[in-house]
Amino acid sequence: MSYFDNIRTFVRVYELGSMSAAGRDLRISPAVTSSRISQLEEHLSVRLFQRTTRSLTPTEQGKAFYSGACEILESVETAEAQVVNITENPKGALSVAAPLGVGRRLIAPQVPAFLKQYPDVSIRLRLTDRKVDLTTEGLDLAFFLGQPEDSTLRIRKIADVERVLCASPDYLKAHGMPKSGDELISGGHECLNLRFPGATEFQWRLVTPDGPKRFRVTGRFESDDGDVLTDWALAGHGIALKPIFEVADDLRTGRLVPVATKTPPESIQMACLFTHRRRQDPKTRLFMDFVIDRIGAVVKEAERRGLSPR
Repeated sequence: MSYFDNIRTFVRVYELGSMSAAGRDLRISPAVTSSRISQLEEHLSVRLFQRTTRSLTPTEQGKAFYSGACEILESVETAEAQVVNITENPKGALSVAAPLGVGRRLIAPQVPAFLKQYPDVSIRLRLTDRKVDLTTEGLDLAFFLGQPEDSTLRIRKIADVERVLCASPDYLKAHGMPKSGDELISGGHECLNLRFPGATEFQWRLVTPDGPKRFRVTGRFESDDGDVLTDWALAGHGIALKPIFEVADDLRTGRLVPVATKTPPESIQMACLFTHRRRQDPKTRLFMDFVIDRIGAVVKEAERRGLSPR
C-alpha cells in the first residue's frame, strides 16, 4: 500500500503545486510528503518535479506520469466502490464544499445523522461563497447556487430557490421604499453586494414586465460572506439580494421587508456538482441522496414561512 500512497501523494502535489498544500490536504506532514515523492522518484529512476526554494514544477516525466497515476487511482477507487456496494458499508473521508448560507443552514445540520447511519465515513465540510475547483481542491462534491462554469462536471439539480430584495424598516424609513429595479437606481439606494476575487456578477438580474433585465446597482458595502450582508441589512445599512430560505425568519418577523416587489429577483438553481468518477463512489452517492432528499423540502418550507403574511 505504500507505493499506492506515494502515487496518491504525487497526484495531490501535482494538482496543488505545493508539497505543504498536498500534505495539508492528505493530513500528513511536509516531511512525509517529501519522503513519498522521493521514494517514488527513486523507484521510477526519474525526477518528477523541479524544486527551488520558491517553486515546484513538474518535469516532462512528471507530466507524463500524472495521467497514468490518475488512471491508477481511478481504477483502485472503482474496484473499492464495487466491493463497498456489495458490503453496503461505505468507508473513508468525504470532502464537501458549499456556500456559507447553504452550508450552515442546510448541509451542516444533516451531517450528524448521516455519520450516525454510516459510522465508517468522515465528512470534511468546507464553507465558502467563492467558486471552488473540485479537482485542484480535492473535493468529492460541491453544493452551489447558480450555473456551473465547467461543462465537464456532472450536475444534480436540487431545487429552484426563490430570492428576495430586502431591507430593514429603519433603512426604508430613512431612504424610502423602492418599488422597482429602476427606483433602486434612480433613488441612489445602498445595495449590499456579494463579491469575491474573480467574481463576474456585478449586476442584479430582476424580472420586469418586459422580461428579465440586469440592473447595475451600486453600493459602498461589499463582502464575500453572504451572512455579513444579512447582518448589514438588519442593521439598516442597505438592501440585500438574498435566497428567501436564508432570511425567512427575518421576513416573517418584520426585521427585514421585501422591496422592489414590482421587479423581483429571478430564482436561482441549487444543485450539486461532482465528477463522473466521484459519482461511482458509494459514500458520495449516499451522501448526495441523503442530503438532497431532505434539504429540498426544507428550502420550500422556509420560502413558505418567509412569504406568509405576518
